[in-house]
Amino acid sequence: MGQLNLPLNALVYVDTAVLIYSVEANPNYRELLRPLWLKLKASELKVISSELSLMEVLIVPLRNNDTALVNDYEQLMLEGDIQLIPISQTILREAARLRATTNLRTPDAIHAATAMNTDCTLFLSNDRGFRAIPNLSAIILQDVLES
Repeated sequence: MGQLNLPLNALVYVDTAVLIYSVEANPNYRELLRPLWLKLKASELKVISSELSLMEVLIVPLRNNDTALVNDYEQLMLEGDIQLIPISQTILREAARLRATTNLRTPDAIHAATAMNTDCTLFLSNDRGFRAIPNLSAIILQDVLES
């Protein structure tokens, strides 16, 4: 099993899958992601995501009336150390450009545009489609596990 290389003072963008794996303690990714959250708590790096992630993580718990899981997500994302970036017109324009030039779906284009707009150091995801985006330092979790 590989390890995430998380530089000191990095600005790390996490997409929705990373948040789901972390909150729901996915056994395949729990240990891989543990250093990310420990370094965040130690103020050795910053973690950001789009406000879109909040909507995406809450869909299934709300559908299942799982208030405990809703609370877990809200605690991490609204009360924790993650910075949620608003979806601005600048981000929407960049997302539209990405949609026009790649195979990204709209939510993924918003995530990529948000990461690019904030000059993040690393982009953590499990979607290999992000590798095709120039100027996006995408780290694919499954690839790290297999390395």
